Amino acid sequence: MSTSTWTSAVWATEEFRADLGAFVTAAAGVPERLEVVAHRPWSAVWRVTAAGRSSYAKQNCPGQAHEARLMARLAQVAPDRVVPVLAADGDRDLLLTADLGPTLRERGRTDLATWTRIAVDAADLQRRLVPEARALHLTVLAPVDATTYVANAVGRLAALAPDDPRRLAPEVAVLLEALLPAVERWADQVEDLGLPLTLLHNDLHAENLVLAPDGGLRSFDYGDAVVGDPLASLYVPLAMARRSLDLPADDPLLWRIADAALETWSDLAPLADLRAALPAALQLGRLARVESWRRCVATMTHDERVEFGSAPAVRLASLLDPPPLGGRAALG
Repeated sequence: MSTSTWTSAVWATEEFRADLGAFVTAAAGVPERLEVVAHRPWSAVWRVTAAGRSSYAKQNCPGQAHEARLMARLAQVAPDRVVPVLAADGDRDLLLTADLGPTLRERGRTDLATWTRIAVDAADLQRRLVPEARALHLTVLAPVDATTYVANAVGRLAALAPDDPRRLAPEVAVLLEALLPAVERWADQVEDLGLPLTLLHNDLHAENLVLAPDGGLRSFDYGDAVVGDPLASLYVPLAMARRSLDLPADDPLLWRIADAALETWSDLAPLADLRAALPAALQLGRLARVESWRRCVATMTHDERVEFGSAPAVRLASLLDPPPLGGRAALG
């Protein structure tokens, strides 16, 4: 099935189930149980029981079909940061990972210390992956390209037919076009830090992390990943931490989380400069969410687009909102 005709309905076919069963059997033995735990337009996940052990199998939509290959590499470079990979077929984007138990959210582990640890561990992984960034073959969202990216996205989404659920409302398009000089300033401020591009998980929160037997945190669900400015990756964890801790914007506790992660890069740029540029980096981090949704929506059916098709436009419009830290004043 080509990308132009692909739909998530493939995951319910007997042909795919047979293919998945063969993949699982080769890695873990004949499955006693293969249960769907998630089937969405962008990915499907199955819980596998084989030889008395449980694991998770996953495949993404074509726009995000890099995860198996990426996870295999992460398991080599940083096995202490990701869930164990039992098998990975990069050509078919089939992935099998060990079941390490409940997620942090399911465990109720969403306190300040845990969010700080999440941010620090993610920054550590990013630092280790700097030499690997280009070789990961992911979408690159460099700060220098941010203004062009926004302008192109506005033009593309605003030009859609009025009844298209993906369409960007004309009044929002006008506001975003007026915002382009600000986007350029944000990009310049982040670019001036001189930080290297690296991996952005792009959906890092308590539902995508588990606690390993050794007490370490292990991340998963890298379907949304891109390569970009490292500070941009703090957007999702800070936004989610603010929500879970019920904190107002710019709360000092959020800055404690951010500062702990910024320390990882403080040998490359002064901490004061990193803090000053963080609000701009967080705004640019929203573009990574636009991009991952764009990749997902591309192969959705009409009915799926009715439900999820507005996501890229909604994420793009969020550039008009203040960042979780720093606020309008810090953005200048």
